[in-house]
Amino acid sequence: MDIKLLFDFFETELEKFRKENSKNQPLELYVPISYILQLGGKKLRPLLVLMACELVDGKKEEAIPAALAIEVFHNFTLMHDDIMDNAPIRRGKATVHEQWNNNIAILSGDAMLVKAYQELFKLNPTIQQKVLEIFSKTALEVCEGQQLDMNFETLHNVSIPMYINMIGLKTAVLLGASLQIGALVGGANYEDAQALYDFGKNIGIAFQLQDDILDVYGNEENFGKKKGGDIIANKKTYLILKTLEIADRYSKEELLTWLGHPTKKEDETEKVTAVTKILDFYSIRELAKKEMDFYYQKGLSAIENLPCAQQKKQTLLDFASQLMVREI
Repeated sequence: MDIKLLFDFFETELEKFRKENSKNQPLELYVPISYILQLGGKKLRPLLVLMACELVDGKKEEAIPAALAIEVFHNFTLMHDDIMDNAPIRRGKATVHEQWNNNIAILSGDAMLVKAYQELFKLNPTIQQKVLEIFSKTALEVCEGQQLDMNFETLHNVSIPMYINMIGLKTAVLLGASLQIGALVGGANYEDAQALYDFGKNIGIAFQLQDDILDVYGNEENFGKKKGGDIIANKKTYLILKTLEIADRYSKEELLTWLGHPTKKEDETEKVTAVTKILDFYSIRELAKKEMDFYYQKGLSAIENLPCAQQKKQTLLDFASQLMVREI
């Protein structure tokens, strides 16, 4: 199981899909779909579909419709997220609503969701219904996670379990479903496919917790995001919630004061420095890393007894390990 070969294989199939759809009419509906699908990205989710299929001795060619469906769905969520966030840039290029307009981005996104389902209808009929059930459940959970994330912006009593649930829905379930669907396409039984789902979901939670840490403590150049961006945006990340949970009254009041109002451009550095100082006082970086490691190990234990070739399993474990190898 060669990840580079799988990546190249999927890229070729995605390019075919993109070219076919770019010719459809009306162009205003389909060209934006082609546009967002060629913006790059790690292709993490479709790769997991193909890896899980090969892990259980399935043929990667049979998993292509599922891999395409997952990638198209993921990009549909990004297209709509960008509208909600009023984001001007996606992967270094103008977002779809910036390149065209909001109405086109909404409608093209809707079409992408339909296209994802059309791909799933190409799967073997023996597993098609089960895959559709998993995909539909996951798609709805991603929407629930996004809504919870928006709710948290104005909700004052967000707890850590609430936050873990939110990132599980918004980010991690799609990783789990990618592996579960790939395994089912490859012929795995439901128990083994579920084990891979549990692996993917827990690794996804760990990955998001790592993002929380890197936002404050990561190297801006390596991480690719503005340092302290979550603090500036008053996001209730794990680090903030853990501090509010364990801090004394004075530190808690100071932290809430910093996070209680919009940040002027000239105050950003001062705010990030002050909040980071409070986090450091309570060793929040170490506590967050411990939580991250807990979910990572939970993911690994989920597939400990998975009956497959050790070499193939190791490739999946190495892939997960590489995701987590970012300087924190």
